[in-house]
Amino acid sequence: MPDLPLPPGSTLGVIGGGQLGRMLSQAASRLGFDVVILDPEADSPAGRVSAHQIVAAYDDPHALTALGRAADIVTFEFENVPAESIERLAEAGALVAPGPTALRVSQDRVDEKTFLNAVGAPTVAFAVVDTLDDLIVGLAELGLPALLKTRREGYDGKGQVWIHAVEDAPAALESLGGRPAILEARATFVRELSVIAARDWDGHMAVYPLGENRHEGGVLRTTLAPAAVDEKTPVRARAIAEAILDGLDYVGVLGVELFDLGNDVLLVNEIAPRVHNTGHWTQDGCVCDQFEQHIRAVAGWPLGPTTAHARIEMTNLLGDEVEQWRALSAKADERLHLYGKAEARPGRKMAHVNKVLGAV
Repeated sequence: MPDLPLPPGSTLGVIGGGQLGRMLSQAASRLGFDVVILDPEADSPAGRVSAHQIVAAYDDPHALTALGRAADIVTFEFENVPAESIERLAEAGALVAPGPTALRVSQDRVDEKTFLNAVGAPTVAFAVVDTLDDLIVGLAELGLPALLKTRREGYDGKGQVWIHAVEDAPAALESLGGRPAILEARATFVRELSVIAARDWDGHMAVYPLGENRHEGGVLRTTLAPAAVDEKTPVRARAIAEAILDGLDYVGVLGVELFDLGNDVLLVNEIAPRVHNTGHWTQDGCVCDQFEQHIRAVAGWPLGPTTAHARIEMTNLLGDEVEQWRALSAKADERLHLYGKAEARPGRKMAHVNKVLGAV
């Protein structure tokens, strides 16, 4: 295990070569670190801005060995990395943050909700669904409509279906391909919020102001931050985030998606053990953004300030919307962040824009 804090010139390994890995690599470079990416795509967005890329599957044992030898610390950009890969690295003596526990908890929605409720971070009521009988019983207990999701994988609205009538249950379960599922009660919320928080190796924590999120078709469209909320809501959100971080003995940045039910009631929708799309506003709204914060946390540096100096509206650019880059780059109050992806497929996140709405 290397001595912490890691000095500039050290090497960070990042599993995953997408846009989050790209922005982590850029932040690490600003702090004087080299970055090695592990990703199966040879021309990955992150690999193109990093010192080196290992082109291999995330569970390739030889690639993991090479990554562990090359990097002083290994982290990851998304939660669908095989937990076994993180465990293999840790067992081989590599320093990995966040650790495999956080990854395993977040990869299974039943395990995640069970953990959240255990640490005092309330969620919607839910039921485990392995069979059609389980689903029928769950619908009777939770009421209609209810949301059926796969227990594992699925993101941006994928792997889930709303059930509005009991007779729709067989088709809904079949649409998930027979995979183990979770049924969630409907949350009647005022708005969707998120909080980005960080924890270091010594248990110190830093929490950013809340963001208010708007989704379209299950995909995040905009985040407005700091959110216009009452004084109690950020206090409650901070307590929830800190309970989760401590419960996981977490190191790094974590995203927590919340339902605001009003009357001082917040429910956790889900957690992401990584930097998060709803935290992109921090790149232009804070002195230390979420990407630098993650690097600081895992490298053992002091956590940076989280106070917002500007109000930001972050908008995701999907598919061919990225072709607006020329017009967007000419706007004085908007900052364009392009991901370097070669193909603009429909619905694919290609970039985001942070519009500065004024000082806080």
